[in-house]
This record gives sequence, structure tokens and C-alpha cells, in this order.
Amino acid sequence: MSVVVVNTDFIPGKEVVAVLGIVKGNVIQAKHLGNDIVAGFRTFVGGEIKEYTEMMSEAREIALKRMTDKA
Repeated sequence: MSVVVVNTDFIPGKEVVAVLGIVKGNVIQAKHLGNDIVAGFRTFVGGEIKEYTEMMSEAREIALKRMTDKA
């Protein structure tokens, strides 16, 4: 069985047989202390904090996998 992941209550061109409710997937991650120190220095200089952007991406992927597993 495959799961179609959407954030709407309809899928164009498909028939929705049942809506079973909201599925949630949460993750809280911590980076390596060294990365946190580097990110802290970057806040003084400005610009993107790549260590945290990467961490958010990883957390999002884990949460999406948890949601599809639960669905």
C-alpha cells in the first residue's frame, strides 16, 4: 500500500475514499557542540547559518518519514 502525502483534503484526478485524520511527525535535534559554536560566530557576521539549515532539513525528512509510517 502506498501513501500519497498532501496537505489538502482533495487530490485532483483522484478519488479520496476516506480521511482518517491528521498525522503528525515531530523531531527535535541537537547539533554537535562544535557546529553550535561555529553557528554562534556566524550570528555576529550575518548570513545563512548553514549548520542549522542542514539540521532543519534533516529534521523535516525524519518527521515526514514518521508521518508516512504512522499513516
